[in-house]
Amino acid sequence: MARMSDQPERWTQATVYPDMWVNPDDDPRDSEGVSPDGELATLVDYVTNYRLTLRMKCEGLDTEQLARRSVPPSTLSLLGLLRHLAEAERDWRNWISDGDPEPKLYGERDGDFDGAVGEQAVVDTAYSVLEREQAATDAALAEHPDLGERLGKNGIAVRELMVHRIEEYARHCGHADLLRECIDGRVGQ
Repeated sequence: MARMSDQPERWTQATVYPDMWVNPDDDPRDSEGVSPDGELATLVDYVTNYRLTLRMKCEGLDTEQLARRSVPPSTLSLLGLLRHLAEAERDWRNWISDGDPEPKLYGERDGDFDGAVGEQAVVDTAYSVLEREQAATDAALAEHPDLGERLGKNGIAVRELMVHRIEEYARHCGHADLLRECIDGRVGQ
């Protein structure tokens, strides 16, 4: 007897390797060939690839799907992750600044997730704000290529900030994997 379920069938777009998100030729992340030379280039490459991974996990979904919450009472959603990481990018710039901190993008604690509603304007804004904040953080860090340099009021090392960025994106890409699979069953690296 067939059992009905509200869980989507698991699937992948990849045809070459069944555990991949897409086929290697369609993957925008440059994982083939020689790795970057040097520690800074390697750290930047990891951040770039995790950013791309998050975007890939959000591709092809409508506004309602992007805003869909994981498991109540959690407010975790893909749209919330986009907004949260924009907030994190701004926070990281505040860490390395000697001046007054830039204000929060989404208000008080959890505003990034609480305000992640399935409206096209909210989705469009989330993507544009994330791109803007990423570019601003990248530009600020590009002025400090010495990974041992200590910045900001608390003297955080550039290396520590770079590793923290990788950790934050990697952790949330793991959340995105699970969220996406719950939404439409799509799986992959």
